[in-house]
Amino acid sequence: MRPGPLQLAALPPLSLYVHLPWCLRKCPYCDFNSHEWREGGDGVPEQRYLDALMADLDAALPLIWGRSVHTIFIGGGTPSLFSPESIERLISDVRARLKLMPECEITLEANPGTFERERFRAYRAAGVTRLSVGVQSFNDAHLKALGRVHDRAQAIAALEEAASAFDTFNLDLMYALPGQSIADLDADLTQALALAPPHLSVYHLTLEPNTYFAKYPPKALPPEDEAYAMLDRITERTAAHGMQRYEISAYAKEGHRCAHNLNYWQFGDYLGIGAGAHSKLSFAHRIVRQVRFRDPRLYMDNALAANAVAQNEEVAIADLPFEFMLNALRLKDGFTLAQFGERTGLAVTAIQRGMEEAEKKGLLARDLWHAWPTEKGFDFLSDLQEIFLPEA
Repeated sequence: MRPGPLQLAALPPLSLYVHLPWCLRKCPYCDFNSHEWREGGDGVPEQRYLDALMADLDAALPLIWGRSVHTIFIGGGTPSLFSPESIERLISDVRARLKLMPECEITLEANPGTFERERFRAYRAAGVTRLSVGVQSFNDAHLKALGRVHDRAQAIAALEEAASAFDTFNLDLMYALPGQSIADLDADLTQALALAPPHLSVYHLTLEPNTYFAKYPPKALPPEDEAYAMLDRITERTAAHGMQRYEISAYAKEGHRCAHNLNYWQFGDYLGIGAGAHSKLSFAHRIVRQVRFRDPRLYMDNALAANAVAQNEEVAIADLPFEFMLNALRLKDGFTLAQFGERTGLAVTAIQRGMEEAEKKGLLARDLWHAWPTEKGFDFLSDLQEIFLPEA
């Protein structure tokens, strides 16, 4: 690689993200790159898309020669729309091209609306080691309001099968839903915890730009103070079940933290393949971000022509401190000062003024080697992160 402005002593861990963009129905709150499959009624073009993914990966290999992959995350969309045979082909093709660490975590996102008994076991046999099940709620009225294609009974059946088929799995739950009360949340938590998930991800319903809910906001959303009370209730009840809040939206039992997401939050590297996928890749003297073509058909056409990357740009040095802190401050344990230097190639003086300001405001605590968000910093995370924005 040509000379550049940074001096990275070593490259961070590398993850692989694979985006499978189709779903049965677009949820009104979803701002991810997901597309309902309607054309021709023939279902998802699995094999052509898999061909495109491998062409994309082949073209990207020179950027990651010699590096081992620590985790793989197959996200969407609804990846469980793809057959177990297609997922097995995907994982086998990846293994043929990349060196995977012996304990490589391979996560697949799945929705109860695409659940069939034995399907989860087939994913396990295909090489998936961890399932992430998007439940969102166990209340049928709330599920309908969220546009979900499953009901309470399907959600419970899918999670019971996930627990039976996998050593570890994640349950996705949303809160601050239209018309939701603390009692409703408690009922969702009671059912979720009864299924003993090793990992729980919780998300505040937000009205993201360019979504149906942004254009037509749902009524009776809980006020902000009630939403805070809901989050406190989640933290309290999960702790009573042996789950620690290790990230702003993630709770896990000992030994069940999501290694893939931890790599994101610790400013590790990731290669993203698939429609609209993002990459962050480090080299000795620079850090680069890439974005693939977003539209699935345009992506397939371009990837098969060895031209999947729509955007490719070097991260400016002035942006690196904020990008690191945006991720690292999501973690309850924060980061080490040495890690900041290792991952950005910059001296810790680049964030010294910001840390001092955050500490004075009670948002950050630190010692000689380590910095972490306080309880107040966790509650007002956006305010904490904004302190590290580059000056205009």
